[in-house]
Amino acid sequence: MDSTLTAARRVAPGLIAVAVLASVASWIATQDFFTALRIGPIVIGIAVGVLIGNGAGAVLPTSLGPGITFSAKKVLRIAIVLYGFRITFAQIADVGLGGLVLDCIMVAGTLLLGTTLGTRWLGVDRSTALLMSAGAAICGAAAIVATEPIVKAEPHKTAVAIGTVVIFGTAAMFLYPLLYRAGWIPLSEEVFGVYAGATIHGVAHVVGASEAVGSAAAGPAVIVKMTRVMMLAPALILIGWLFNRGAGQTRSDTVMIPWFAVGFVAVAGFNSFGVLSAAVVDTIVQVDAFLLTMAMTALGLNTVASKFRGVGWQPLKLAFVLALWLIFGGFIATTVLVGNGL
Repeated sequence: MDSTLTAARRVAPGLIAVAVLASVASWIATQDFFTALRIGPIVIGIAVGVLIGNGAGAVLPTSLGPGITFSAKKVLRIAIVLYGFRITFAQIADVGLGGLVLDCIMVAGTLLLGTTLGTRWLGVDRSTALLMSAGAAICGAAAIVATEPIVKAEPHKTAVAIGTVVIFGTAAMFLYPLLYRAGWIPLSEEVFGVYAGATIHGVAHVVGASEAVGSAAAGPAVIVKMTRVMMLAPALILIGWLFNRGAGQTRSDTVMIPWFAVGFVAVAGFNSFGVLSAAVVDTIVQVDAFLLTMAMTALGLNTVASKFRGVGWQPLKLAFVLALWLIFGGFIATTVLVGNGL
């Protein structure tokens, strides 16, 4: 009991500081400029953390350290588990066989392409390549922060990966509707929604792009996107295998299944039974969003600019190639699997 109280006292100052900064980030995200660009509190949280960590990091009390680390590690894992309340297994069934196969192809293909291309051709280190690939393949920043503990990435590498997701995800949110209105994406609104849900980076980006086209696109887009989110758990297992293989560990028993991935699936399964009311689930989702913002703010506080030296342009090149794969590869796959009525 005494040790628990002692640990709580150690993390309390930093935890409170991170919570305050996360509250500020959440408030900033409600302002018109950021809501128009679909920039959520998670991204703003890491930006606030980076600014303070680099601008005032030297004068921050050392007593904040344990709480900041706790937020970046423990709070993050709890938030990933609670992320399961955003989806149900019924949503996956609504996607249909074509949409499910499409999601599998885009998730697995993006992970494998990003890892192979990044490490072998562009010289990106394996952990950064996996973080970037996870963000592009699954659900943007949330997938990156879920992947970080598996690949044991340093904070600045996670920040780089999130930066690329924000850049290309935001670009896709504006580009897709423009191309559709110009007639360059010859799909019905419903199939366009499937295409957007299967290929655009973050959930907010998908919502923004599909709503800009029409309500008929928004429904399928969100369902397909949330099915990609559901693939987070098996994707983390694949990422663990890819990471261990790169480290020279080829035996299958070296692949650890992260407990928070199992918890994520369990929570999604529980949510599928509809035991809790919609109001309660919505409250949990809001709490989860705040916990994710706390984790990202803590990550930003630990991201020091000097660590970015030597990163170069290679990660940006990898993000660009992955964006092209999502646009063109995703269009072909959507046309074959969904457009033909599989």
